[in-house]
Amino acid sequence: MRIGELSRETGVSVASIKYYLREGLLPAGELTSPNQARYGAAHVRRLRLIRALIDVGGLSIAGARDVLAAVDDETVSLYDALGRAQAAVMTRTDAVEDDATERAEKALAEMVERRGWITSERNPGWRTAVDVLATLERLGGERVAGLLDVYAEALEAVAPHEVSAVIDAGERERSVERMVTGIVLGGALIAALRGMAEQSVSARRFGPPPPDPAAPEESG
Repeated sequence: MRIGELSRETGVSVASIKYYLREGLLPAGELTSPNQARYGAAHVRRLRLIRALIDVGGLSIAGARDVLAAVDDETVSLYDALGRAQAAVMTRTDAVEDDATERAEKALAEMVERRGWITSERNPGWRTAVDVLATLERLGGERVAGLLDVYAEALEAVAPHEVSAVIDAGERERSVERMVTGIVLGGALIAALRGMAEQSVSARRFGPPPPDPAAPEESG
């Protein structure tokens, strides 16, 4: 198919496709003339993956490029691909080194040891967790920070299923694709479901919200 057909097939504009080609996110098509190229099913799948990472997962172009490089590089293991996806999602600002950060480091390390997690400070999530815990303390959110083990227990139940769901023993590239999309989109799904669950708990505790006057009335 030509680029116009690729655009119609995926719903991605021609301008965006050309941008992804220039940025190295989408492999070049097969040249059929100096100004024309042919694209195939692999390009359709890659475009859908790119849009999932950027539009739904919220990755930057640089983050998406790094994740996709892990998909394409056959020397990158599933374990290392997981780390790249985590790093792309958990972009970190400059750390504030103060007493709150020191206490957050200590609390996180104690939790990891207490629960027997096999992880370390090299995991991108470690630094993000420290930043969050320290920020909560500075803002007076100690009660939320005190839920660290509650969060950990919930994610211990989720993580084995996520890892099993993304591994395809028959195809390395497909396994890596599932790994990185699972990290990026799984995080977005958890955040979405968390918001829905909190609304449900709040409604049961405080009563349902008043009806939205802009919502259409139900018939029957």
